Amino acid sequence: MSEYIDYLKEVFADFGPVGARRMFGGHGLYHEGLMFALVARDALYLKSDGENVHFFEALGLEKFSYEKQGKRYSIAYFQAPDTVYDDPEEAALWARRAYAAALRADALKRRKSRRV
Repeated sequence: MSEYIDYLKEVFADFGPVGARRMFGGHGLYHEGLMFALVARDALYLKSDGENVHFFEALGLEKFSYEKQGKRYSIAYFQAPDTVYDDPEEAALWARRAYAAALRADALKRRKSRRV
């Protein structure tokens, strides 16, 4: 899968530097220390939240899900639209949306940890 990861780094070049780390049989894609994308089962998924989920839903994109002990779980990542592979500006736009969701999630996590 490393060729695919290298390819994705090129896809997101207009967005900025992207790193990758192995996780859960796939890879996390990171920008400035925050995971904004997930690569699993040869597919790219981008981080979502309440502020950007409508972009994914409007295109009917699939939410990432997995099965564990006979139960189906999903997390806040949606399959990336095909346009990210063909258009560097689209790739950067979708990466910025996903990264913004990662920033919001990180800020929320930091606020919660200060309250404890």
